[in-house]
Amino acid sequence: MHNFQPKTLFLGKKTIYLPSCHSTNDIAAEIIQNKQVFDGTIVITSDQTAGRGQRGNSWEALPGQNITFSLIVKPDFLNANEQFKLNIAVSLGIYSFLNQYVADKLTVKWPNDVYVSDRKMGGVLIENTLSGSRIAYSVIGIGLNINQLSFSETNTRAVSLRLATQSLDEFDIEKLIGELCESLEKYYLQLKNGHSLRQKEAYLEILYRYQEYHYFSKNDTRFLGKIIDIAPTGHLMLEVNGEVEYFDFKEISFEI
Repeated sequence: MHNFQPKTLFLGKKTIYLPSCHSTNDIAAEIIQNKQVFDGTIVITSDQTAGRGQRGNSWEALPGQNITFSLIVKPDFLNANEQFKLNIAVSLGIYSFLNQYVADKLTVKWPNDVYVSDRKMGGVLIENTLSGSRIAYSVIGIGLNINQLSFSETNTRAVSLRLATQSLDEFDIEKLIGELCESLEKYYLQLKNGHSLRQKEAYLEILYRYQEYHYFSKNDTRFLGKIIDIAPTGHLMLEVNGEVEYFDFKEISFEI
């Protein structure tokens, strides 16, 4: 799991492999606190026992069957109020990587879950450390279901790459991690070189349920809305009853 050699400039050149750990994001945060940071460092594990997702959700992953790692980068070219630009770049990197294998019905669900049809294949948790008005470090935690064929009864909408492609053979996870690193670095460097507007346009093109009317819920209230844009702050912009409303990450839920 730690012998992959991505064809990158910096991302993944330094790898910290842990056979088992509670959370790669937590380990990456400790590295930053100890000031032992090499830009592009990856903390990877075969068995993450307490992985986290958006909204404080846990992440289910059987040992050795999926991709679970955290990436440390130094996006000091971004202001604190531009955090969602990094979210977009990471989402595009993951989408582009997976698109080689499962192009049909692959989307990104706001803010950064990976979906095939209405089933979740993976997600991202980005945690930033600020220095004044700039982002000093970002820990990008990525979990992707790869070879797992069964999930718990409470996780009925999960899907893996193997299930989505109906592959009889297991995927080589080390090979996939190398490819993912290459794709992530490509879009990260695009962002660094000032292509955030183009990236946002590409993000909207692959956004789950973009420009479609669907039901959402907020505070146990169900309503009909249409995703029309993403605000610079990362807020989801919905058209609801002819008016534009803005929603933060933990304010709204998608109904299936």
